[in-house]
Amino acid sequence: MMRIAFSARIPSTALQATRNLLVVGGILLLAGCANISSVRGTADLATVVARATGEVAILDTSTRQFIGIVEGLGDLSHASIVYSRDGRFAFVFGRDGGLTKVDILKHEVVARTLQAGNSIGGAVSQDGRLVAVANYEPGGVRVFDSETLELLADIPATIDRSSDRSKVIGLVDAPGNRFVFSLWDSGEIWIADFSTGNEPKISRYKDIGTQPYDALITSDGRYYIAGLFGEDGMALLDLWHPENGVRRILDHYGMGQERLPVYKMPHLEGWAIAGKRAFVPAVGRHEVLVIDTENWQQIGRIPVHGQPVFVMAHPDNRHVWVNFSVPDYDTVQIIDTENLAIVGELKPGTGVLHMEFSPRGDQVWLSVRDDNKVVGYNPYTLQPIAELPLPSPSGIFMSDRAGRIGL
Repeated sequence: MMRIAFSARIPSTALQATRNLLVVGGILLLAGCANISSVRGTADLATVVARATGEVAILDTSTRQFIGIVEGLGDLSHASIVYSRDGRFAFVFGRDGGLTKVDILKHEVVARTLQAGNSIGGAVSQDGRLVAVANYEPGGVRVFDSETLELLADIPATIDRSSDRSKVIGLVDAPGNRFVFSLWDSGEIWIADFSTGNEPKISRYKDIGTQPYDALITSDGRYYIAGLFGEDGMALLDLWHPENGVRRILDHYGMGQERLPVYKMPHLEGWAIAGKRAFVPAVGRHEVLVIDTENWQQIGRIPVHGQPVFVMAHPDNRHVWVNFSVPDYDTVQIIDTENLAIVGELKPGTGVLHMEFSPRGDQVWLSVRDDNKVVGYNPYTLQPIAELPLPSPSGIFMSDRAGRIGL
């Protein structure tokens, strides 16, 4: 058997340099042992919005405790959060137009800018280089360098090429360093393609329907779907084949039924796909709609406790969890995705605004605004595992969103 002497193939000077590096590395390792306990990852951390105080709490889901509070984040009455590529930094979008970069390990603000008068969320590009913000006032999208928050692009959401602007909603990231968003006032979907640099190529799709109120993108980044508030139905854009235009789905799903007053808009961002089925809230109805994702046809509707706001899938896809608008917002219901039946119900308190699962599904965390608390449950036994005080909590955002399209 032939033996290969690897060292004979490496120049002696290189070998000596390698040995020197190993010695130096060993010394640095020993020197760092005293501080090794302070080094940690972020995968078990979440951020929780305290809307009344303009703060974000850092939740450690391993110890089931808040480990820090970040102050001075402005108006968080409709705040949302996305994460940097490495999961260390949270970008907080405030209703006052504030964009704030927060270090969730050091529990401090890294950078902040008041970039608009009224903003409604944002997204980070596929390569992590850009952070985009959807604005109501002035209507449009502004795009920033994710490291410095330097403004790189300003995209006014003009209506019919005039100076009038539309509110922008449903902004998500899409593969290819693209952002996709909808225009409430003009009924359009736009794609801003940043694949070649900081000057985006804009594609506009008109006449998608009346008043798109929120939108989602499937986890594979292929389908962008906007819900329509002004009419029953949804608008679907296949991002693999955008040349085919926007397709109408769930057309007139409430035909012959009177819509109830809508006290809180449903949210589509946290929608549920389980296997080949999607579960979405019906606007102005006490129903969750079930869609076949192979042909995007409705295949069922599930009567529920109230008007659904979030419909979210457990990571194992066996169940979806639903919370509700006022006056029914003290309840969470759990739907079995096989038989489409309600199999569980919780009443954590008054004002359940948001739900978030830990990445592997061993925990679910609920914000209970009116009772000023955040509650954690075991989603299999439905037994509480923690109850943490926080003033007027709303959105809960796990850091694993950093690696997920559209979140």
